[in-house]
Amino acid sequence: MKKMLASFTALLLAATLLQAQPSARLDEISIDARASFHQDWTPGEHNTHFQGDFFNLHIKGQLSDKLTFRVRQRMNKKIDDQNPFNATDFLWLRWQPSEKWAFTAGKQAIMVGGFEVDSAPIDVYYYGAFCSRWKQYYAFGATATFIPAKGQNVSFQFCASPLSLAKQNSYTYNLFWNGHIGDHWLTTWSYNYVEDERKHMMNWIALGNRFLMGPLAVDVDFINRASFGQKQFLFSDWTLIGKAILTLGKWNLCTKVGYERNDAANVDGDGVTYDLILPAGNDYVYGGAGVEFFPLGDENLRLHAVWFRDSYDHIDNFDIGLTWRFSIYKR
Repeated sequence: MKKMLASFTALLLAATLLQAQPSARLDEISIDARASFHQDWTPGEHNTHFQGDFFNLHIKGQLSDKLTFRVRQRMNKKIDDQNPFNATDFLWLRWQPSEKWAFTAGKQAIMVGGFEVDSAPIDVYYYGAFCSRWKQYYAFGATATFIPAKGQNVSFQFCASPLSLAKQNSYTYNLFWNGHIGDHWLTTWSYNYVEDERKHMMNWIALGNRFLMGPLAVDVDFINRASFGQKQFLFSDWTLIGKAILTLGKWNLCTKVGYERNDAANVDGDGVTYDLILPAGNDYVYGGAGVEFFPLGDENLRLHAVWFRDSYDHIDNFDIGLTWRFSIYKR
């Protein structure tokens, strides 16, 4: 608790001092939080509890016309003595020398395609195996971004691997495209050359697609994972995720399902699986549905009720809760 309060105080103090600098500008300080009442049950067993899911502090601003920064600190996440930035999602500085190029350094999201990966965690109620089994989602690194046209970004990123802890000296090399095809097809695609904690390399091809059809938004994510040592590179170790949100006034009707599979043949000569996300010879199915209500008509307050289940533990889960956002300062 002392470390959490100290970090909160330090961030606010830094923001105050920054605002006093004539060459700098503070654009936003805000918080968001989510809490819920959770129930899960299997035949003969039923458990319930209240839980706090997220409490985040956001700071955004600029040091000059071409230098911007962002901080996102999770106030309810443990700060590990071995990793003092464990509770920090974003701590980056972005330099944009021209309209076509930008360079980012610091702690940032690991650029892997797919809208389940790309969504802010506070907006995701349940994950599949692919996302939930990463060791870290945000890492220190560097990114170069080329902007060929408005709404189109092509990035190359070098950072710590999502399959290892922060100090395991493992890395990932990411080529990422975030853009659109026409007005109704949004994309977040990537090729990732990922090193795991064993110093083995995996190839990820992640294709995230969002289709906008009036009040209906449909996401289709496909991720192919493979080692160069596999006999079949494509469609033998993969994830497919479908999500739909229908917006009716202040209401969202939501559903998401996923299927993940890794063929038993995807092992090395010693019988050891290439993939640590979903070991060879396994498959995984998950899905659920829910409803969201925005009583104020905006994102500042959201109520949700969600049910979900997977094929691993066969537990039915039900969450009912709320998310709220508040701007302390906004330019």
